[in-house]
Amino acid sequence: MNPAGCSVLYLGPRSGTCLDRARALRRLGASVEHLDLRELLPASPWVDRWTWHVGGHWFGSRIDSGLQRVLGQRRFDVCHVDGGEWVTPQVVARLRRHARRIVNYNIDDPTGPRDGARFAAYRQAVPDYDLLVVVREENLPELRHLGARRCMRVFRSADEVSHAPRAVSARDRIAWGSDVLFLGSWFPDRGPFLLELIERGVPLTIRGPNWHKAPEWKRLQAHWAGGAIGGDDYARAIQCARVNLGLLSHDNRDRHTTRSLEIPALGGLLCAERTDEHERLYREGEEAVFWRDAKECAEVCAALLADEPRRDRLAQAGQRRYQRDGHHNERVMQRILRAALDEGPATVIEAVMHSEHA
Repeated sequence: MNPAGCSVLYLGPRSGTCLDRARALRRLGASVEHLDLRELLPASPWVDRWTWHVGGHWFGSRIDSGLQRVLGQRRFDVCHVDGGEWVTPQVVARLRRHARRIVNYNIDDPTGPRDGARFAAYRQAVPDYDLLVVVREENLPELRHLGARRCMRVFRSADEVSHAPRAVSARDRIAWGSDVLFLGSWFPDRGPFLLELIERGVPLTIRGPNWHKAPEWKRLQAHWAGGAIGGDDYARAIQCARVNLGLLSHDNRDRHTTRSLEIPALGGLLCAERTDEHERLYREGEEAVFWRDAKECAEVCAALLADEPRRDRLAQAGQRRYQRDGHHNERVMQRILRAALDEGPATVIEAVMHSEHA
């Protein structure tokens, strides 16, 4: 089915990359009904804490009754579940009454160790989905073990609109300019790494939430420029940084992240941990720069800051590579939609990891 003729029930937050993907489906011509399942639960923060530490499956019956009330008799070609921490087998059975195909796309690590009980409902419902889409190779055998019918693996993607370069003024350069920027949340392995960079003389700026939780906070605080940002602020912070660090969450089994695509999409220079997936996405030293530890990262940053023409060449080449390989939301969502509607063999495990120069 052509996406332009498809009706989609889209379940996920009305924010962040989830909202970007819903909007990408609309740009493809799909008719999208976007519903945030969190809005069917009490507003109390205890719901989120309970989900993380005990499991979202405890809220399955409440989600089921909420969907029954909200959806009525409506029917859709596809139900696209983004994440799925509250979607139990009972909820999937409810969705089956409203959609011909049910697909889940999860950019986290729902079968991994980092998030504890958060994805208990997801794991229970694995056999009930028509298609499960993930971004980690490790997820594929784990999902098969849980009884998955069909899986597809993709690279993460940046958005054609949210991550299109903005016009940057001299005032923007003053407000958002930085030498070396890390834009992202605190995780336990990131504090020691960034502190070592600072101790090695890297002129670092940190932006993102929860850094006050870091044991190294007192020594990092002078380099912290504020919490989470989005939209134009997010774009201009990346565009106005001379070097953008791409850190991974090792507990989340990352080998690339959304920043790995968003930074080059915006025309920023990506300076990331060396992994097999980063090396598939970009030619090292030509389209991005990589490092193995804080010592090498500090050396790479010092060399880049001393060579503006090289920084410009790398950033421009990285942006061209991103555009050429097509790691865009519209392209990825189109693949997912077509795979969800495919009547292929139930046992097929599909890997869609396109990279022209891999």
